[in-house]
Amino acid sequence: MTAPVDQQAFRGALGRFASGVTVVSTVQDGVDHAMTASAFTSVSLDPPLVLVCSHKSSRFHEAVLETGFWGVSILAEEGIAASAWFAHRGRPLDDQMQGIAFHRGESGAALLDESLAWLECDTVSVTDGGDHTILVGAVTGAAVNDVIDDPLLYYRSHYGTIVRLPDSEKTVYGSNT
Repeated sequence: MTAPVDQQAFRGALGRFASGVTVVSTVQDGVDHAMTASAFTSVSLDPPLVLVCSHKSSRFHEAVLETGFWGVSILAEEGIAASAWFAHRGRPLDDQMQGIAFHRGESGAALLDESLAWLECDTVSVTDGGDHTILVGAVTGAAVNDVIDDPLLYYRSHYGTIVRLPDSEKTVYGSNT
């Protein structure tokens, strides 16, 4: 049997993985539910699938399991206040969208305006992930904001954005065309 993982080292290691920041939302019985999530990733291009991890004790968790659909707002740097707000546990549920610029997707989910892109998803798989649930969603809609282009990033409990280097995947490895 292996020794248990040092929890402080585990959390420290995970904190050193820079990630984008999303707000994931659903609407249940006319009430918006949303959470900030950095545990979001693409799964497949064909068919288009993404996943997000939701803490089992969150209000969002029960709502999204019941509705079976969710929206993803991939936040721009301008979305920092919204990210912090939706990461705050215990915020009022009824008026949580007050003061947040958003629009409704085809599903009815709130999609935040201060975003680089938006996805709408139908849940196709729900998997136990310890204290989280792994939700895999079939993407039913996608849109890109061509007006803003600086992503909001999260690293070691701090927000940031990117510094664009002159090198890209194509300049380092050559063109794939």
